[in-house]
Amino acid sequence: MPTSPKSFFWYELMTSDMKAAEAFYTAVVGWRAEPWTEPGTPPYTVMNAGDRGVAGIMDLPEEYRQSGGQPAWLGYIHADNADVATEGVKKAGGTVHRPPMDIPGVGRFSVVADPQGVTFMLLKPDGPDQPPVPAETPGHIGWHELYTTDWQKAFDFYSGQFGWTKGEAMDMGEMGVYQLFAAGGEPVGGMMNKPEQIPVPFWQFYFNVPAIDEAAERVKANGGQLLMGPMEVPGGGWIVQCLDPQGAAFALSAPKR
Repeated sequence: MPTSPKSFFWYELMTSDMKAAEAFYTAVVGWRAEPWTEPGTPPYTVMNAGDRGVAGIMDLPEEYRQSGGQPAWLGYIHADNADVATEGVKKAGGTVHRPPMDIPGVGRFSVVADPQGVTFMLLKPDGPDQPPVPAETPGHIGWHELYTTDWQKAFDFYSGQFGWTKGEAMDMGEMGVYQLFAAGGEPVGGMMNKPEQIPVPFWQFYFNVPAIDEAAERVKANGGQLLMGPMEVPGGGWIVQCLDPQGAAFALSAPKR
């Protein structure tokens, strides 16, 4: 187990049309797009909330595209040591899709999957960590949701690798249990067994916006789709679940309608 609990701290969209995705999320979430260039690396755009980068957008890698991969959001979990963390995932029954390698000026990362097949990344960043921001800060990621085939086994995996702890378990009736989890403080997400209509397990990330109805209209006006909501959630917040124009799933969260 790590010396302190580790959670997601960077998010990345792999897409079929970078420029269209930049325009969509700028309009919907209010992010500011900023190209990031490093010699020998593919085109990459950093999406900023204010003066702070929160996510990146890149083209679908060719090998991923050829294997049938579709546009998707992926998350990076902080690692004290990317090599040790990657080996830990492998020993716990996960898969290593790309072994640790260095990104000049960024850090050392790997691409892995949990035992249920959900892909995520590990990253040991270069330089000091950025200070945390309140979970509800506009433009930041306020919630992390895992739809999986066996949430109990998934929780055991993430708890063992990253020090996550259980929060409240919510009975969702026919949908089963929705288990909140924390990474050293208040809950940062939940996990549950996926409904049949979701084809494969995946992580869904919620981007904070000021008001949900206006944001939902921006999704539709800019070519996205609403899959669910607006829906009120415990605590009084509101969410929508969506697809962007290229087909990547994402969600939005707001304190009011």
